[in-house]
Amino acid sequence: MMMPLEASDAEVEAFAVRMGFRDPLHVQFWNWAKNAVRGDFGDSLWQRVPAMELVLERLPASLLLCFTAITVALLASIPLGILAALRPRSWLDKLTTSFSLIGVCIPDFWLGLMLILVFAVAIHLFFTSGYGTPRHLILPAVTLAARPWGRITQIVRSSMMDEMHRTYMMTARAKGLTEQKVIISHALKNASIPIVTLAAWELTRMLAGYTIVVETVFAWPGFGYLALQAIQRRDLTLIQADVFVVALIVVAMNISIDFIYATLDPRVRLA
Repeated sequence: MMMPLEASDAEVEAFAVRMGFRDPLHVQFWNWAKNAVRGDFGDSLWQRVPAMELVLERLPASLLLCFTAITVALLASIPLGILAALRPRSWLDKLTTSFSLIGVCIPDFWLGLMLILVFAVAIHLFFTSGYGTPRHLILPAVTLAARPWGRITQIVRSSMMDEMHRTYMMTARAKGLTEQKVIISHALKNASIPIVTLAAWELTRMLAGYTIVVETVFAWPGFGYLALQAIQRRDLTLIQADVFVVALIVVAMNISIDFIYATLDPRVRLA
């Protein structure tokens, strides 16, 4: 992979010495760890450029896709979940519950292909692949948002139904507050902790590599698609750089969600 097939034994040996492959294992590990802390994993075996540079080039595309998808999921799930909770066992509740279950169960690759067939091939409304305009973004974002939308809709519904029967809700209504004020300012605010928890988990899961399938279907130039290409080409340095960035993202998301908890509920204290 790193040397041409026609390289002589002397050239292979010289390359191994230059790369440190002949050093003791503890020396090799120390050199690797020292460079890894700085984010230096060496050059990609496939592209022959620094691996971290390749990952950081693809990171903005993945961030755009993931944050758009979770925004779409939240904008669609919160109103539907609230309406379903306000009308339990109604046709709207049953319809919302059914579609949310479909959203959770439907395979991403199948949904993406169906959206391409309908909205790109049949009516030419969006593009099938690429990156750069909203017409490129909408189909992969909707595909990626389907499963989080289903889960968040269910948790919004169940959390709101729990809050609607609390004593403080009757007190708020007795004070003369409008129903909209009671639902938004009191019920939804107190139900927000599990909603935020699930939304943050879904976003972290997307950023941690769940986008690989969607990025592959739509040829989206994100670092998930890059990771798949690295695996196919056995590019170990690029895989290590990708995993390193994913680990940093997961840690950053966990820290951020702790601060969001403290903002939403003052009773939550950061240790």
